[in-house]
Amino acid sequence: MSADFGSFVLRFLTTALLAAVAGTVADSASAGEQIFDELRFGVSTSLQSGHSREDGVFPEITALFDPFGYEQAVGWQQQLLRPRVHLGTSIGTAGEATQFFTGFTWTVDFNDKLFAEAGFGGVIHTGDLDDNDDGPELGCRVLFHEYAGAGYRFTPHWNVMAQIAHSSHANLCDGPNDGMTRAGIQIGYKF
Repeated sequence: MSADFGSFVLRFLTTALLAAVAGTVADSASAGEQIFDELRFGVSTSLQSGHSREDGVFPEITALFDPFGYEQAVGWQQQLLRPRVHLGTSIGTAGEATQFFTGFTWTVDFNDKLFAEAGFGGVIHTGDLDDNDDGPELGCRVLFHEYAGAGYRFTPHWNVMAQIAHSSHANLCDGPNDGMTRAGIQIGYKF
């Protein structure tokens, strides 16, 4: 697969997701409803070692939207067919990469308290592309972004989630592909 095709796929996915978010925001605003389905705030740290390790911590904020009716889904099968859309950032400290990411989020409830989640999409970052002695060499500016997490709901509105996230280009563009792997915790508020 060529770098041009991989870049095209990521740009197409990002554009489609942003269009879905824009449509949700416009529909919600005209209907007088809330714009976000859920907001999350958290912090993560690098799991990598050696020269690919990122210093510092990464404050994060993520907004989730519900354009496909996840809230009306009954059972895990319907929940998987109705992903939410996420849009967020992970802010680099200590001179490390800041990420801006978007994608689809699949949440499955085990009961009214416990849930698991997975997400897939794209990310644009401010990290080093190559020739770096400290921190990951990322090869290109646009990467794939995926995450998995497990959470606990304290109330119907408040939850906490531990997650691990990874960003890399899957060798679809020229240059190194150290990727970024971070783990952290987020507090969420569901509207």
